Amino acid sequence: PGSSPPDRSQLNLAAAMRGLLLILALAASPVALHGLEQKEDARFAANPIRKVVTMLQSMQAKVTEEGKKEKELYEKFMCYCKNSGNDLSKSVEAGGVKIEQLTADIKSSQEAHGQKQADLKSAQEGRSGAKETLAEATAIREKEAAAYAAEKSDSGANVAAIEKAVAALEKGVAGAFLQTSTAAALRKLALEASGSVLDDHREELLAFLEGKQ
Repeated sequence: PGSSPPDRSQLNLAAAMRGLLLILALAASPVALHGLEQKEDARFAANPIRKVVTMLQSMQAKVTEEGKKEKELYEKFMCYCKNSGNDLSKSVEAGGVKIEQLTADIKSSQEAHGQKQADLKSAQEGRSGAKETLAEATAIREKEAAAYAAEKSDSGANVAAIEKAVAALEKGVAGAFLQTSTAAALRKLALEASGSVLDDHREELLAFLEGKQ
């Protein structure tokens, strides 16, 4: 004795219920996912300042990285100029020694006077050319150093402006920040910076700086 086994109709009903529950679960999944996406979009729409902060932090990282690359290129160029300048200086010094030796030889050897005079002229011309090349290399190096200093100064100012913007936004004083000289510097960066720094955020940043967000 004991409970009797379920008949076929009960088994069919249970199977049908399981199938219905599975269909409802599958149907609810995209609905729930869509609901989550709407909540996420609403969260960003309700907090546009966070979006601007994230954008500024991304810009700060890119500006800093470009500054590092500029510094690396500058240091390599300065190393090249230093080595080239040393070689030219040695050439000038060697030319001076050779001129002194040839002058002494002319005085002591009249037989080879003609050849020595030619050698002396050649050495003088070579030394003069080396001096000109050294002067040109020095001028180029000074020009590149000045350009790098200006580039480094601009890069540092841009990073500082972004840091101040992020700090102001996180403190909730965006309105007051927009009236500062730092905001003006950011506006200049947004208008003049290359696309690799701003990507697709230029219009959004300008809108924020103009108080439209």
